[in-house]
Order: sequence, then structure tokens, then C-alpha cells
Amino acid sequence: MNLPNKITMFRVFLIPVFVVLLMLEQIPYYNFIALGVFSVACFSDFLDGYLARKYHLVTTFGKFMDPLADKILVCTAMILLIELDKIPAVIVAVIMAREFIISGFRLVASDKGVVIAAGYLGKFKTVAQMFMCIFLLFTADPSYDKYLFFRIIGVAGEVFMWLALILTVVSLVDYMWKNRRVLSDQK
Repeated sequence: MNLPNKITMFRVFLIPVFVVLLMLEQIPYYNFIALGVFSVACFSDFLDGYLARKYHLVTTFGKFMDPLADKILVCTAMILLIELDKIPAVIVAVIMAREFIISGFRLVASDKGVVIAAGYLGKFKTVAQMFMCIFLLFTADPSYDKYLFFRIIGVAGEVFMWLALILTVVSLVDYMWKNRRVLSDQK
């Protein structure tokens, strides 16, 4: 297993650590500790991709596991943010539905021998989702709502939430349109 794949697996390992830390409201600054773990996991996404491309260490395992780790990380954070009343469930449902649709679409494409690379809109969508989660996690503790700084961060989180939602829908439409031939019955 090469270094980028180890970093991807490290990200997967951080997911349950993040969940446990975010649920331990008894610990002072629990949301900041969980935010730190989430941020490290997000940075590891950039790092493993950068190293894999720079040193030509792209593997089949990495092509499969890296986007899966991202989806699990972001979806886990969004589900926890529903629990913390920081994001509406309907937005999370739309975002997660897009991920299932694209995953199914890639399976159909793979069955036809077509490999579909991630596009820039999808990458921007992932970055927007990660920033959305970072800002919303920053304000997870409602006791900080009395401070202007945290209210501003909360507004930034809401802006990124809507940006992530728009990019989610636009990237889905773009992805489906550019690869519509995959859905035809011809091989």
C-alpha cells in the first residue's frame, strides 16, 4: 500500500474518532476538537490526491477508496449536523441522493467498460461541502451564539450550505448530461 492510499485509510480511521468527539458534549470545546479532526481529514483528501498525482502513485484502490472516504466523511458530518440542528435534513437528503445517483451511474458505466473521471464541478462541490461542514461545526455549540464572531461564522456556514446544495444539483446535471451515452442500451 503506497503513501497516498495510507493517507486515505487514515481519513477513514478519523471518521469514527470525529463522530465520538462530536457527541461528547460534556468535554469543554468538544466541537473545536471534533472540528480539528474533521479538518485534518479534509486536508488529507487534498494531500493524498496531490501525492498520488505528483509521484505517479495513482492506483485502482485509490481511485475507488478516495472518493468513497470523502463521501463517508462528508455525509457523516452532515448527518451529525442534522442532529445538532445546524442543517436541514432535506438539504442533506438532496446531497446524499446525488452521491447515490452518481455511484450507481459509475457502476453502469463500469459495466460498459467506461471509466468516468471526476469533473471540476464535482471537486468544487466537495470543497464547498467540506467548508460548509467546517463552518457549521465551528458553531455547533449553541452557547456561542451570543458572540458576534460565531454568528458571522454561522452565516458563512449557511452561505456554503446553499453553495454546496447548488453545486450538488448543477454537478449532477452536468455529470449526467456529459455522460448520457452511458444510459443508452448500446455498448
